[in-house]
Amino acid sequence: MSEPKPRSDAWRDWKEDDAADDGFKRLTREEAAALRAKEPPVSPWRVVAAQTAVGGGVALLAWLVGGGREFAWSALYGAVTAVVPGALMARGMTSRFSSMSPAVSAVSVMLWETVKIAVSVALLALAPKLVRPLSWPALLVALAACLSVYWFALLWRGRKS
Repeated sequence: MSEPKPRSDAWRDWKEDDAADDGFKRLTREEAAALRAKEPPVSPWRVVAAQTAVGGGVALLAWLVGGGREFAWSALYGAVTAVVPGALMARGMTSRFSSMSPAVSAVSVMLWETVKIAVSVALLALAPKLVRPLSWPALLVALAACLSVYWFALLWRGRKS
């Protein structure tokens, strides 16, 4: 009986000069540090702070334009339904445990995103009991405004704070 032929390991067979053919260049430590400095990551806490400010602004605008505390409280609660779950996820994602390894980090993202969705749904379900009288349009406008901050956070990537 012959011995099984060992499999070829693609990573071992890969040659450095193959990378040059594909236009890929391996970065040195200094080049990687310069790239990180040029493209800084956006802090999740900065996004949560921006959501809080936007939510407060929408609530103030609802009070001034809507003409009543009903609209302001509803808009403020709408902001809370975006900010509190976002803060929970930011806290979970910035913990030491979530950065232990790539596998733990991936599971942590899924776990905290699930928590974020569950808390958001629970807060929306509790809205009629906690905010009386409730203005759904004001709540939803504030929620949408706060959630749109995530899109603007993508624009902040290249800017230094």
